[in-house]
Amino acid sequence: MRITVLAGGVGAARFLRGLKAAAPGARITVIGNTGDDITLCGLRVCPDLDTVMYTLGGGISEEQGWGRAGETFTVAGELAAYGGDTPWFTLGDKDFATHIMRTKLLAEGKPLSEVTRMLCERWRPGVRLLPMSDDVVETHVHLDDGPVVHFQEWWVRLHATVPARAIVPHGAAEATPAPGVLEAIANADFILFPPSNPVVSIGPILAVPGIREAVAAKTVVGVSGIIGGAPVRGMADACLTAIGVETSATAVAAHYGAGLLDGWLVDEQDKAAADDPALAPIAVRALPLYMRDLATTTVIARASVDLAQELSMEPNG
Repeated sequence: MRITVLAGGVGAARFLRGLKAAAPGARITVIGNTGDDITLCGLRVCPDLDTVMYTLGGGISEEQGWGRAGETFTVAGELAAYGGDTPWFTLGDKDFATHIMRTKLLAEGKPLSEVTRMLCERWRPGVRLLPMSDDVVETHVHLDDGPVVHFQEWWVRLHATVPARAIVPHGAAEATPAPGVLEAIANADFILFPPSNPVVSIGPILAVPGIREAVAAKTVVGVSGIIGGAPVRGMADACLTAIGVETSATAVAAHYGAGLLDGWLVDEQDKAAADDPALAPIAVRALPLYMRDLATTTVIARASVDLAQELSMEPNG
């Protein structure tokens, strides 16, 4: 079985851990969002790629869901003492090593896809991890009061509390899919969208020319990250508001659209979505969606695989 997953950070990484347990024999390719990428202290930081790599490789901070386990922050403290320019984004000492190595390899002329492969040689995540593009794409947030800031500044420093009028994956329209991305989509038995932020995690991936069209040609099943009208974690509601989408499982599925999405998993408290006319062409299934531990996450992942296989066998699947 060949499965391709479009992935953001924490939610996607935890889902992928369940997917590996639910489909142990599957060949899983993960296309990671790079719209969150940012240069800090002269180093290239790829938060979503690293979160997937650390989580599946056993090095993640389970308490936070991001960053390294057993982390220390000596370097960050020293940078702050020097008046570092981004005190709102704290990198741990172990994490710094990843970014130093990535920046060194990029400076040597290696593309991000090759650098990611090399970093994964240490972590052995058990999946093939590809960035969505080797080109630089950075999500920018246009604030209501005028300024345009990097998504990380809006998310981390401002906690998404300043209203936004637009969220734009800057550079995506000119980017090309990284080597292997389109092939991984075309060769997959089906595509999965984990419970990632639809605006800033899945959205930038689909914005790279060629990826949306390739995904739309396949059977696609998504897992809602909105339960009972609120995001499971993070501030996805602020992102959805910025693009004029209601914070609900139904509205997110409608945002993706029936031309892209074939199946949609919602939590039991959102089971009314199955009868919503807006989702009539989409197969909606309800089950508990809180990823409380590996066991519950494995059940969710298995349900997504089962639905994808069911839809793939239908005449128009």
